[in-house]
Amino acid sequence: MAVDVKRLRRSHNRNKGLGALHSITVWASDFGLTLAQVATAEKSNEITAISEVLKLVDLTGAIITIDAMGTQNAIAKQIVEAKADYVLGLKGNQSKLHEAVVDHVAQQMENDFADVRARHYVTHDKGHGRDETRTYIQLPAPRSLPGFDQWAILKSIGMVIKHCVRDGRATDEARYSISSLAASATCFSRAVRRHWGIENSCHWSLDVTYREDESHIRDEHLRETFAWLNRFTLSFLHQHSGPGSIAMKRRRCGWDFNCLTRLASLAATCSELKTASCRQIQRVVLTSGWSRTPWKHRLNFKRNMPLP
Repeated sequence: MAVDVKRLRRSHNRNKGLGALHSITVWASDFGLTLAQVATAEKSNEITAISEVLKLVDLTGAIITIDAMGTQNAIAKQIVEAKADYVLGLKGNQSKLHEAVVDHVAQQMENDFADVRARHYVTHDKGHGRDETRTYIQLPAPRSLPGFDQWAILKSIGMVIKHCVRDGRATDEARYSISSLAASATCFSRAVRRHWGIENSCHWSLDVTYREDESHIRDEHLRETFAWLNRFTLSFLHQHSGPGSIAMKRRRCGWDFNCLTRLASLAATCSELKTASCRQIQRVVLTSGWSRTPWKHRLNFKRNMPLP
């Protein structure tokens, strides 16, 4: 499960002293589902909101991945007490720990990890004009790390080195993390890649398909309700494995109520659905964004595209 924050840029109201909405989401990467959401109007409250959103989900047996903002002793303890494991990113907010991890990994790399039981895993991806090689390195966490005993069941530290070649230019980037998982590079790499799914499959779709960042809803409660509805319907559409993009499936639901009902049947039997609730979802969320598609293309698409 990936936990991340998304800011709705145009949801602020300066006249009323209302800051932009920050939505903290728990995303089940393997299933494309939003499991929980907590909203806050202030970025300084995100740490508290992360703790609250984790309470809404059964974490038993899961691997919780959070960016550096959630790398806090209390959050790590909460995850472990919920019988789950964590992979937490490291940056400047934990500067001493971050520097110690960087120095330890660099020291071990000098002798090719001869003194520790390090695990390595390499992946290679090519597409969209990029040639990327990622090297995942995970090794046991040394007890000499600053505040080692303050972190619940801290077992390993990890590093991801990304080498990317694009348009003939090469760039390198290294990211570090701490984890309650025992050293296993394949498990570590899977957790890290799944965390990126909340950006690629959730936040990107909300920005591009739902145009959430363009929303000017500035009512304190209404903007949070629509943020939840967007994530609910996005999760809904991710459950359909048929052809077509999320944008196309969304338009088809707006054009054809039968299509919407068939998609809904993936989550519940048709006898459990209420026509009014489906109509509300269709009208409020699924049909926005039509202005980008000319009418003749909408009609041709509806006539020629098979229903799921």
